[in-house]
Amino acid sequence: MSTQAKIQELTAELKKHNYNYYVLANPSVSDREFDMKLKELEKLEDAFPQFADPNSPTQQVGGDITKNFNTVPHSARMLSLGNTYNKEELLDFDTRVAKLIGGIAYQYTAELKFDGFAIALRYTDGKLSQAITRGDGTQGDDVTANVKTIRSIPHQLKGNYPAHLEVRGEIFMHKAAFERLNEERAKNGEEIYKNPRNTAAGTIKQQDSAEVAKRPLDGFLYQLAEHGKEELDHWDSLQRMREYGLPINDATQLCNSIEEVWTFIEHWESARKKLSFEIDGVVIKVNSRLQQQEMGFTSKFPRWAMSYKFETERAESKLLSISYQVGRTGAVTPVANLEPMQLLGTTVKRASLHNADFIAQLDVRVGDTVFVEKGGEIIPKIVEVDTSNRSDESVPTHFASICPECSTAL
Repeated sequence: MSTQAKIQELTAELKKHNYNYYVLANPSVSDREFDMKLKELEKLEDAFPQFADPNSPTQQVGGDITKNFNTVPHSARMLSLGNTYNKEELLDFDTRVAKLIGGIAYQYTAELKFDGFAIALRYTDGKLSQAITRGDGTQGDDVTANVKTIRSIPHQLKGNYPAHLEVRGEIFMHKAAFERLNEERAKNGEEIYKNPRNTAAGTIKQQDSAEVAKRPLDGFLYQLAEHGKEELDHWDSLQRMREYGLPINDATQLCNSIEEVWTFIEHWESARKKLSFEIDGVVIKVNSRLQQQEMGFTSKFPRWAMSYKFETERAESKLLSISYQVGRTGAVTPVANLEPMQLLGTTVKRASLHNADFIAQLDVRVGDTVFVEKGGEIIPKIVEVDTSNRSDESVPTHFASICPECSTAL
């Protein structure tokens, strides 16, 4: 395949994944797989700019606007963050910060990276006046009525607030609430949801606010985007937001060095299982607002911030049986029924087997010891089979030949 064809292929694939994630709230790949493909495309475009698509995913933030809500422009672009999965790139980020700042002392704030749905909230004279999704970064969907059903989001601010205030944050669903919701759907014979993040995103984009109110959504805010003429450093802005009665997560630390940031990352990579909600990493920001302004932005990311993403976790279990379910499109999907295990703080009893080709490729069989991964961003999936303890009586898996719902031949 030529370089130009490879760039075109990656561009089309990533645009599709972006649409599935941001518009449909139904991701088709893991965060890590998407990030790796995006970095591959960035390198190719840097080396061969003549082949780059002007609307490449490397130049875009978020996804398209949905057709079901009024579209509202953002006061300032809602950018995504550059990310890394390793310490070396985090240290490189610190080196770039030091160079851009030019030898002046600086601090970082380290915060949990919530695995939820980005939102911008506007308050006018202390009252919640508008809630807007990230959309494509320059404009988003007006979902005010739906966000007003979330109990943790105040309709009225406290204290000495400015006439106009904009804050940004994340809407999410607690793990226990998500499990209860899926248990109820399973009892009613409804398709279970993949994960809390997708469920929160899909809920916020529902047309009926009464239905949204039935879903146990929550939220944390982490950025003071507009605050009159007052300029606050990031750490101070978080404290001010608390004074206004806005929900700010307590697991935030002001760090004097990248080594302190790394200690924070290591702690939460192991402690995240104890949290009641999903996180997929840590966000690092230069604390000084003035230094942030001096460092500026790329076309897509702020130069003064980065997210460190945790690796997915895997666990071992036994495959008890394979069942088949029919989706909304009529496709028959195999599901692995497992001995219950703990994975990223939730009890996992089922995992995806995707399709017949996937089963054949892994040669997965009932009774096998299997390894399951879940990164919070997709439904748990079997990624490896341990055949060392496989019984001599083990039988290869044959995909269902009869539809489990209508009993017709597949």
